[in-house]
Amino acid sequence: MKTATAVVVGIVVVAAGGGGYYFGTRQAPKPAVQAAAAPAGEAKKERKLLYYRNPMGLPDTSPVPKKDQMGMDYIAVYEGEEPASSGTELKISTERLQKLGVRTQPAERRTLDRIVRAAGRVEVDERLLATISPKFEGYVERLHVNTTGQPVAKGQPLFEAYSPELVAAQREYAIAARGVKALKDAGADSRSGMSQLAESSLTRLRNWDVSEEQIAALERTGEAQRNVTFRSPATGIVMEKKAVSGMRFMPGEMLYQIADLSRVWVLADVNEQDIGQVANGRKAQLRINAYPDKRFEGVVTYIYPTLKLETRTVAVRLELANPGGLLKPGMFAEVQLASGAAAKVVAVPVSAVIDSGVRRVVIVETGEGRFEPRQVELGGRGED
Repeated sequence: MKTATAVVVGIVVVAAGGGGYYFGTRQAPKPAVQAAAAPAGEAKKERKLLYYRNPMGLPDTSPVPKKDQMGMDYIAVYEGEEPASSGTELKISTERLQKLGVRTQPAERRTLDRIVRAAGRVEVDERLLATISPKFEGYVERLHVNTTGQPVAKGQPLFEAYSPELVAAQREYAIAARGVKALKDAGADSRSGMSQLAESSLTRLRNWDVSEEQIAALERTGEAQRNVTFRSPATGIVMEKKAVSGMRFMPGEMLYQIADLSRVWVLADVNEQDIGQVANGRKAQLRINAYPDKRFEGVVTYIYPTLKLETRTVAVRLELANPGGLLKPGMFAEVQLASGAAAKVVAVPVSAVIDSGVRRVVIVETGEGRFEPRQVELGGRGED
């Protein structure tokens, strides 16, 4: 902030009521003579009105009440309240200052804390989302988990499937495994060929996500299992279920989608003009309408590189823990992102700045009951 003279700690800025120079907008009492009851019949002494001065400190006076270009009343100057020789200084009695409720506050260096507010929504952490998609063609024989929203544990059976291709692959591996044992005393070439056949059959089963438990049973018994059991790869909630008993599925078709909701994302839509105040690693406070008495805390982990043209907002991703599963995907959230300047700057209260649209002015206390306007240039703005 630049001023005509250096602004240092100790200079105080007048911050009257709802505007820094609001006391200057009040019209002074009319110099009408009012009778006052006084002992022994003595009348109260009247103050002598000298003239009316410009409320913005301009070198303009008037013998009669008037208004300036902004509609502000000129200030009445009484005997004993004459400004100093500078022509811009204003002297106000202590009694009048108390009546006006004038407050002062030092202009000092401080960090401008600002809160960026945005609307957000709870989303599933994409890194904790698992999809069950068989890699072979088959049929759903039996469902162990048959409702959407059902909680499941890692390794819990989801469904059993029958696949002619899978049965044929199991038999091929069982025959190759027996062949390896039968040819253990044969020539090297025979053993090598049979071992390669068994290894390729085993690789095919593993690529089709046949569990090690089922492969071990196949090696032990030598009998192919008609059905293969698909188990949950993670602990979470069934977000989507397309599997139906008896249905036919194709390779790559999604049958289940499971989400771990122990941690969630909140995607906040930050206005374009505020995105410069947001940085990765900043903490954020969140309020959910469903839990008005609770406050949640998250951390900014990613600022998306694109702008939504329709709303002129940028998506900001926050990550937070979700103990007890209180936060449900799709919930709306009120987000408050903390931002602030890295270094301290000279700051004054917002209410102390008078903005005429042409220039910005603050009122500086230069002495006991003496004030002077100073033109300033504004920089960043905080909450207050």
